[in-house]
Amino acid sequence: MGRRIASILSVLFLLGLFGTLFSAPAMAQQMADRCAACHLGLADQRLARPAKVFREDVHASKGFGCVACHGGDTEAAGMEAMDRAKGYIGKPDRKQITRLCGRCHSDGRFMRQYNPSLRVDQEAEYYTSVHGQRLRQYGDTKVAVCVSCHPAHLIKPPSDPRSSVHPLRVAETCAHCHADSQYMQPYKIPTDQFQKYKESIHWKTMSVKGDLSAPTCNDCHGNHGAAPPGMTWVGNVCGQCHSVMAELFAKSPHAKIFARMGTPGCATCHSNHDVKETDDNKLGLENESVCAGCHSAQDKGGKTAATMRSLVDSLRSASERAGALLLQAEHAGVEVSQAQFELNGAKDALVKARAVVHSFSPDLVKKEVEPGLGISTKAHARGVRALDEIQFRRKGLAVSVVIILCLIVGLVIKIRSLEREKVDET
Repeated sequence: MGRRIASILSVLFLLGLFGTLFSAPAMAQQMADRCAACHLGLADQRLARPAKVFREDVHASKGFGCVACHGGDTEAAGMEAMDRAKGYIGKPDRKQITRLCGRCHSDGRFMRQYNPSLRVDQEAEYYTSVHGQRLRQYGDTKVAVCVSCHPAHLIKPPSDPRSSVHPLRVAETCAHCHADSQYMQPYKIPTDQFQKYKESIHWKTMSVKGDLSAPTCNDCHGNHGAAPPGMTWVGNVCGQCHSVMAELFAKSPHAKIFARMGTPGCATCHSNHDVKETDDNKLGLENESVCAGCHSAQDKGGKTAATMRSLVDSLRSASERAGALLLQAEHAGVEVSQAQFELNGAKDALVKARAVVHSFSPDLVKKEVEPGLGISTKAHARGVRALDEIQFRRKGLAVSVVIILCLIVGLVIKIRSLEREKVDET
């Protein structure tokens, strides 16, 4: 008898557990359907559109309904559902939104039921940002809050190309405010960042080459804790991707000088939002050179820049000459694939030399250039031998043709001579 009662109680406990797990989302969805039934029939699109688009929201897919954010009485079917005495919030004030979203997104235990990998410190991080600080300290409701970047009723995961925070759309999302000169006028900051970013190698890499790991706004400024990188640590931000250059620069003379001047290291030479694809013309003292902005041919820095440029140019030229010679030999039919493969070593050395330029040490650049010059010289010599071989083959072929022609002529003469002798005998 006792075992039977225990079994019944176990079954009831399991039923209760499943009811707890599934009744809340089901109830919320039921309420959402009730809300939508009224709102979809309204002429005012400010009230009707949320009901239309919410079906595609990530929260709807998890079973959450309107009451999850707006509150209300889930048992009521009419206007009484929107009784503020029963917890109805309506449209949250912008000052409330971060706390409202944080009720769930800052609760690690709750979020593990839906997405255990999602961070639960977004609210706390937000208040470290310029946006959060202005909202909390000055009550500035023009700053970005959660719904500014994650549009209410139509929130999608970042992996969804339609999401406002998909890598290809992050810059556009930030630009909604930061490219609006009238909206940003009280803050006295530039509004051309989006336009410049669209001209950068970072945007080209992402949008044209399809590399979604290329930097966009949040990679340099942060997500919820968005803030401009400080002058002294902008190199650390760039160093997330360009680690070799960042380490070299940190040990260079410029690192200390730029810090004393209050000048951002990487951005001084490469700019920030409109970072262009680099080439050798940036190095040295020519018109396009960034070095010429501070140095002249007479000072130590200018001489260093000119020396490094000369070393890089010598390797690039030697590699190109060897490559052109081997290509000519290949088109002529000589097997030079091994030499072409070995020449890749010179190209690798050139890449390293260009990176080492950030040390501003001619000796270190020379250390990378010399092995590449040796490889290029060897490849060039192989190309010369290949072309000599072609000439030898051509001369041999010419001699062979001449000999064959002589033999043919001699044979023809002999045949005719024999024919004449036969005619004379008859």
